[in-house]
Amino acid sequence: MNLLFSGGIDPENLPQALVNGKCINLYPHMRLRVNTAFEVVHGAGHQTAYTDKHPAYDIVRGPSGTGLSVGYFPEIAAVPVEVDPTIAYDQLHVNAWLDWIEGQTPLNSSVYDALKGTPTLFGGNFQAVSVAQKIYGYVPGSLDITPEVLKAIDFVDTSLGQVVSALKAKGIYDDTLIIVASKHGQAPIDPKLYGKVDPAILNPVIVVPVDFITTDDIALVFLTNHADTDAAVDNLNGKRNELKIADIISGERLTYLGYGNPLTDPTIPDIIIRPEMGIIYTTSTAKIAEHGGLSVDDRKVACFVSNPSLKKTKYDHKVSTAQVAPTILKALGLDPSALEGVKAEDTKVLDGF
Repeated sequence: MNLLFSGGIDPENLPQALVNGKCINLYPHMRLRVNTAFEVVHGAGHQTAYTDKHPAYDIVRGPSGTGLSVGYFPEIAAVPVEVDPTIAYDQLHVNAWLDWIEGQTPLNSSVYDALKGTPTLFGGNFQAVSVAQKIYGYVPGSLDITPEVLKAIDFVDTSLGQVVSALKAKGIYDDTLIIVASKHGQAPIDPKLYGKVDPAILNPVIVVPVDFITTDDIALVFLTNHADTDAAVDNLNGKRNELKIADIISGERLTYLGYGNPLTDPTIPDIIIRPEMGIIYTTSTAKIAEHGGLSVDDRKVACFVSNPSLKKTKYDHKVSTAQVAPTILKALGLDPSALEGVKAEDTKVLDGF
């Protein structure tokens, strides 16, 4: 074992909860409140596989823990944060896809249901483009793609070509739906807008007791006492310029906008601080962009869906990555409403399906 392949999640490091009078370990997939597309597909008698950058991506198994046949999760933290090492890391994911197409399982996989052939549903991520965007970004003014970002994009393009070639060689390309989408964007796209604020100053400004704060190009504030919310917001408003705050979301507005109610749900922050475009709450000197926030640069991403039987079509209206999962089920002849999130939010399949 090593940092790249640590042997998976160490149960000794997991939080615990009391369930039916028994203390149990809480794995990441147990945190989900609705099922996943992988659960539905596997539950229908098909095999599934997924690869991503941390063992915690076992979340795709869903609350039941049964959504994956095979998981492959090399740890990205073992890799230097630079483009070339990250490309080498991403190649592990590509190799896994190529193995799965052949019905094979990479070494250091978590196997829950040994593959009998090509999985019906498999996927994973590329990390190199994100790393290149964070470190090198785009050319100030023109916003042209820098050579480092282009190198990462070229790698992704070549890798997708390898996958397509393997599917064709296996004779299953015509029966395969390929979906390429981003988890997130990066902000700011324009490096001239970049600025940073030390997140350590948030606590003293808030004044009232805080359980914890998580920051990137957003700040989520969890207070010790919900009753202190108005006081905390007043204190933050007094330092809007210093903290480069564009908006503070709390109280009824937090619930109205769909983020949830912290009074009834402990996973919801009491306060969301949205900084001005380009501002990141960080002390890092290694990045010029980040994600996790509410800006257009964060949330506006591309989505491509490909199959030889599809007519080339461009839709210029807003769609959501939340529509990918029900579209997968629809394409496989399964019921999209088997997804609990789809029923709760009335999520539609992507246009064209």
